Amino acid sequence: MASMATSQSVPGRMVAHSMVTTQFELDGFKVVRTLGVVRGIVVRSRSIFGTIGAGLQTILGGNITLLTNLCEKTRAEAFDLMLAHAAELGGNAVVGARYDATEIMQGVTEVLAYGTAVVVEPVK
Repeated sequence: MASMATSQSVPGRMVAHSMVTTQFELDGFKVVRTLGVVRGIVVRSRSIFGTIGAGLQTILGGNITLLTNLCEKTRAEAFDLMLAHAAELGGNAVVGARYDATEIMQGVTEVLAYGTAVVVEPVK
């Protein structure tokens, strides 16, 4: 992990998932440069089949797996876009990572993953 943390990002690469935190410090590393806010945005709608399937699942109660899977996939895509954005700026970590979601119109939701891209080095 230390070698990844000290190398410059290569275009087309992403910051490693292990180098992302909701904290403003990354344990075992010191921030040597702050590069700015990075984000990943995904706008997703439910398909008619997904809506019907989820409606049927609500009859039985409990976890609505069709929507849970859709939400998880959307969050993962937004997260990966944020990591790619951080790498494009030359970052090797993201601190202060957060998610936000907004319903743009009925059945259409925007998911935003955002944080601060930084360059970190291992603490010696």
